[in-house]
Amino acid sequence: MSTPGSANKGPTQTGTRRFISGVVEGFYGRPWTMEQRTELFKREQKWGLNTYLYAPKDDYKHRMYWRDLYCAEEAEQLIALISAAKEHDVEFIYAISPGLDVTFSNPKEVAALKRKLDQVKEFGCRSFSLLFDDIETEMCAADKQAYSTFAHAQVAITNAVYQHLGEPETFLFCPTDYCASFCTPTVSQSSYLHTVGEKLLPGIDILWTGPKVVSHKISVESIEEVSSVLKRAPVIWDNIHANDYDPQRLFLGPYKDRPTELIPKLRGVLTNPNCEFYPNFVAIHTLATWCKAFPDGGQRDVEMAGDEEQDRCYSPQKALTLALTDWLQEFMSADQPGARLKKESSEEEPMQTDMGESYVPGPDENPLYTAEPLTLNDLKLLSELFYLPYEHGATARTMLQELDWLKNQRSAAAAETDKTAEWCSRAQQFDDMCEAVVQMFNRLSNAPNRSILYDLYNYICDIKSGVGLARAYIKTLRGQRPPSAQVMNNDPEPWGFRGGLSGEFQRMLPCHGNRDLFRHPPMTEVYCIRPYCPEDKMEVQRVFREMQSAGEGKVPLMAQPPLVCDVLSEGEISPSPQCALILEDEIGVCGYALGLTDAKPATAKIQRAVTDSVLEDFPSLVTIQVLPRVMDSSPANRMIGRLLSSIRSSGSRGAFCELRQSDRRMLDFYTKLGYFNPIKMAGLPQDIIAMGTSL
Repeated sequence: MSTPGSANKGPTQTGTRRFISGVVEGFYGRPWTMEQRTELFKREQKWGLNTYLYAPKDDYKHRMYWRDLYCAEEAEQLIALISAAKEHDVEFIYAISPGLDVTFSNPKEVAALKRKLDQVKEFGCRSFSLLFDDIETEMCAADKQAYSTFAHAQVAITNAVYQHLGEPETFLFCPTDYCASFCTPTVSQSSYLHTVGEKLLPGIDILWTGPKVVSHKISVESIEEVSSVLKRAPVIWDNIHANDYDPQRLFLGPYKDRPTELIPKLRGVLTNPNCEFYPNFVAIHTLATWCKAFPDGGQRDVEMAGDEEQDRCYSPQKALTLALTDWLQEFMSADQPGARLKKESSEEEPMQTDMGESYVPGPDENPLYTAEPLTLNDLKLLSELFYLPYEHGATARTMLQELDWLKNQRSAAAAETDKTAEWCSRAQQFDDMCEAVVQMFNRLSNAPNRSILYDLYNYICDIKSGVGLARAYIKTLRGQRPPSAQVMNNDPEPWGFRGGLSGEFQRMLPCHGNRDLFRHPPMTEVYCIRPYCPEDKMEVQRVFREMQSAGEGKVPLMAQPPLVCDVLSEGEISPSPQCALILEDEIGVCGYALGLTDAKPATAKIQRAVTDSVLEDFPSLVTIQVLPRVMDSSPANRMIGRLLSSIRSSGSRGAFCELRQSDRRMLDFYTKLGYFNPIKMAGLPQDIIAMGTSL
């Protein structure tokens, strides 16, 4: 059995290539310092991880000014960093992201990329990565002449650089479609991914984030699907702990919802964690525990910080407790990495302060303030308040449920004596939970390790404020007077309301709050689905043209080939009886669903030849459009369900629709329905795909 820091770090795949495990610094925002990265290497070695991918989005020479060589000072820092990684048995992978403005077909651009990576190779780096994430997919005119697709352009430059560098053992490629939700129309049908899988040299590994950019769960089946298309096992770039998209969120929950059965199906896993360095203790520690697990269960000895014996079957809660136990020791250590390095490099003696005799208060005087030590329960509470993107921790869920119950049951408790006692008891329990948050804040604020505290401070101040307001509100309902600083009135202190322009924008939007993890009370938007009438023709045309205008992008509207269903939306052909629905909200008509039980008149209208075999299986035509202000998908789901039910009642055996590949919103809608699938239809224009469903 292996131990952290030894040659065999965690699972290995078939063959001689080791399983990649570690951290990618790939977030948007202030990059970590060289000192913090060195501390990361020590942690990785201690916990059994083996890789660091250098890809900070806001390093100018990694992304925006990728052509520029590093100056002498920058080179010295990178050389030291690469050397530190090697010292701690961590593979340093240098990533470069030229996709913002590279011209793939220009030999000078390719030479510039090779020159930049040659410089980094001289620094001692032997592993590299090319990233084409988060960029525009439209090629310039010169590239369109040289390459048939965007994928071919990316593959050509990647293969060239890989071979120029001598085909390094580790070379990673990040595709533009790096998750399932980006694939058109699906992972298995994506022409982009198929090109990458077929044309990219086999020694190059491919990064993948899962079903979404931030994936709630990653299943074995989803990985098997993408591996089949890519013709290799992917390396997961996992954003489950990333917080660069929301400055009010921090994620301190365990690595979870990735079954350990994935391990033999993957080339590796890299976590792209919180922007703040020190709070990532939990994310990285629990990933390390996951990487040591095996899906068949059993036991083996694994050294962590305390030489605990681990289950080979991974448990997120056990892994979290183990991580928090180790983190508590770091919290209580005043010997911070920064202070230690500064002390070692300083020749001056530390300043001595003569405190004189210790002050001892008299019998009638205030006692000296004594800071209570931070506890493991404090860190468990902290983790549950800042858990994961798609779920709150247990305590956070309980507090939300109790607050909701107390608010909604106050009137009943006031009217019925037998409910008053229960209400008061639960109100006191809620108050105790709020007090626990306050005490956690106080003990965190007094912890010796100030570096960790400063990374957490804005977040714990924010949650303390929110809890304080909720506590004051319940005290008001109980008839108690809350603290004067938290009195709710028409002229509150600034901390009594959520400020900032962003917050005000969100509150003005129609469905603000619909994605809260605590889904109660339900959404308040009311929609009406009613039958279509002839007077709706102009409103349907308005919605259709508004959506056409919003989606035309860089292609002139008149230059786009028509869809068969456009004749329905434009009113050139009337929908079949009982096969047309209108969606309305408080503003007016905001969507429609139209159908033809016999699609032949529509295909004839635009002179689209559709084979008899297709029309035999899918004789009917459907189309649906909903304005962007309808952010809830359920009205559209209900409309298409009712429409298909009517078409089925007419005796039809199937229906199809046509979509533009660039219309990702509607492609995503039909795909997520689960019963529309791509169908082969000869003679379709290049930008159009057909999807059908059997009835």
